[in-house]
Amino acid sequence: MGSPMFELMRHDVTFPLYVEVDEIYNLACPASPIHYQHDPVQTTKTSVHGAINMLGLAKRVGARILQASTSEVYGDPVVHPQTEDYWGHVNPIGFRSCYDEGKRCAETLFFDYRRQHDLGIKVMRIFNTYGPRMHAHDGRVVSNFVVQALRGEPITIYGDGRQTRSFCYVDDLVDAMVRLMGTPHEVTGPINVGNPNEFTMLTLAETVLEITGSSSDLVFKDLPHDDPQQRRPDITLARESLGWQPTVELEEGLRRTVEYFARTLPARA
Repeated sequence: MGSPMFELMRHDVTFPLYVEVDEIYNLACPASPIHYQHDPVQTTKTSVHGAINMLGLAKRVGARILQASTSEVYGDPVVHPQTEDYWGHVNPIGFRSCYDEGKRCAETLFFDYRRQHDLGIKVMRIFNTYGPRMHAHDGRVVSNFVVQALRGEPITIYGDGRQTRSFCYVDDLVDAMVRLMGTPHEVTGPINVGNPNEFTMLTLAETVLEITGSSSDLVFKDLPHDDPQQRRPDITLARESLGWQPTVELEEGLRRTVEYFARTLPARA
């Protein structure tokens, strides 16, 4: 914040933005289900109108632009692990559709701007990411488990706990983003970025309990609508195109995340 080369602007990407820039990283959209389902219409507007406005900005100033897409474009996949040429298995009218279809439409817009205007686009499909500075109540599984464990509350597992996810530490993700932005014009993606190691929710919960030393019980609840049963990226393309693969293993990343929440978590009222 103290750098003379840094300027912070508060802006809603559903409205046009007029600035002079060389590169645009479009990460605008709530990514947690409880947040993006709170106002689903605005979520879709953020993904679709936001993409249109940021692409328009990139076209005006000649900037290259990176879209933070998501593994949710694959929906509840019937192909495992997921490769970039898989078109997905998505419910277009479900509770998660505002996010899933909004991101899918954004990818469409990015590639249409590429074909129509030869815009320098980069599309990254991000799989579950975690780390310090997550919001304590963002509703995602890592922060939920860590906060509940540190407070000695029951750890909430949806479904039977056998559904899987792949967790990528935030530092690894940022490294991949910078690498993708620096690739030649002909490299557009979409490209999967995530950790190819797959863990069940039960394994994640047990690891969090071990790291925190918590005695929290496990509580099982109904699985949310359209919740994917499996999620794991094939990162062959990221290895080949970016020379990238994750370096922080889950246990080490969770330790850093637990340390952050242990320092910053406010006491319960």
